[in-house]
Amino acid sequence: MEDLQHFSHHQHPLVFNENERRGYGCLGCGEDVYGPSYSCKECWDGAELHHKSCAELPLGLHHPLHPKHPLILFGPYRYEEKEFPYENGKCEVCKEVDRYQYSYGCSRCNFNIHIGCTVSPIQAEFHDHPLIPIGKSITFTCDICGKEDKGVPVSCGPCSFLIHRRCASFPRRVKVVRHKHPLHLTHSSHEVDQSDSRICPLCVQKVDTHYGLYYCSTCDFVTHLDCALDWRNRDRDWEKLKDEESSESKATLEIEDTKLGEFADSSAYKVKKTNVGKDGTEIATEIEHFSHEHDLKLSDDEVQNNEICDGCVRAILPPFYSLISDILTHPGHEHQLILSSVRSKHNCSCCGLKISPIFRCTTCDFALDFKCATLPHTTSYKQHEHPFTLCYTAEDDSGEYYCDICEEERDSKHWFYYCEDCSYPAHPKCILGKHPNCTFGGAYTFDCHPHPLTFIEETKDHPLCDKCSRPCEELIYQCAQCNFYRHFDCMY
Repeated sequence: MEDLQHFSHHQHPLVFNENERRGYGCLGCGEDVYGPSYSCKECWDGAELHHKSCAELPLGLHHPLHPKHPLILFGPYRYEEKEFPYENGKCEVCKEVDRYQYSYGCSRCNFNIHIGCTVSPIQAEFHDHPLIPIGKSITFTCDICGKEDKGVPVSCGPCSFLIHRRCASFPRRVKVVRHKHPLHLTHSSHEVDQSDSRICPLCVQKVDTHYGLYYCSTCDFVTHLDCALDWRNRDRDWEKLKDEESSESKATLEIEDTKLGEFADSSAYKVKKTNVGKDGTEIATEIEHFSHEHDLKLSDDEVQNNEICDGCVRAILPPFYSLISDILTHPGHEHQLILSSVRSKHNCSCCGLKISPIFRCTTCDFALDFKCATLPHTTSYKQHEHPFTLCYTAEDDSGEYYCDICEEERDSKHWFYYCEDCSYPAHPKCILGKHPNCTFGGAYTFDCHPHPLTFIEETKDHPLCDKCSRPCEELIYQCAQCNFYRHFDCMY
């Protein structure tokens, strides 16, 4: 395919890409791009990105709604010109102004029509027939995403369905990291079991099987459209492989998908060896991790050379890792919990905070964040002579609950630590501290300072950070000798 000299970008030609999969927005219509596209490789990879169909639109158009004059294609920048005010850009079909997509217009008659509202057919990857804009704005429910909207949908006459133009750009196949086979987009009620209890493993929410979804017929695995297309869930290695194979036949691709699925796994690691801790907890001491060719071992040794974690790129404190499976059975809840890989709208049921990632229950609305999932079942507190046990329900039915350490009120629905011998309840943060996984007082060397820096929890006078010049309140590296302070986050 030859390069394209496009009216929107005079500096460089646009280069054709047969299989764009990153989901960036199209400069022409504003919708996400999956499949054939054009973009500028000289500016930066992804600049001036267009769907192939949007990039190849004719510069002039004769339209039945305006037969007197030909219509000229123009970009959103036209709204910035004084001779063409923004309010004059209203589309004659949908009656709305959209400054984020190309339009066809007649300057003499102040006539304007969005490219998405023309009757030019478009082709969706997942559908065999061309889709035609219906030519007027209506209220409709999209047969792919299931959302009610007002606008100009595209329709398939033989199949009798209406969908958003943006939904027509969804890829036919995707690969997510939590499943070993590629998924294909289906909107057929005959292909997927119509059940009210289907759960998306990525967000742990119900899937409405009456509309579009991504599906693996081999494993009967379903996900929401948005979850499968979320960049955090996409298998980038598979997509790179598809780019390399894009010129091959469909049959060959299906064979390669099957082979690729044999080597992939829905879990990031496999447990090879375990030990049983003092409290009976099973601890994984050796794992096979997808990120490395050799097995990884759990270590309590001192961290050398200020190493940082390859997963979260933050400082490592012994033990080197704490393993939590995608599926969790916790004594604080009666049902099995699944790790959601999509940012949740729900707060943790045990502390009330909104922190991602989070474990969700498929049976009820219970949610559990990582912090609460890793709370120790028993612990000690300073000079208190008895151990504290993690409790999941209120200690009595009095209706008044307080923390005996800070003397502030407790939420009866939240977890707490309790000394049964002394009838002594307390907030987890009061027992464990604000940063229970941090070890303070250790000295570390960094290139930014000639002396070892001590890791401290907080300071009373809030000195300024050497790097960002903001006050240092907590999690600070300090050199008392030089009066040097730097935030933990400013070190990495």
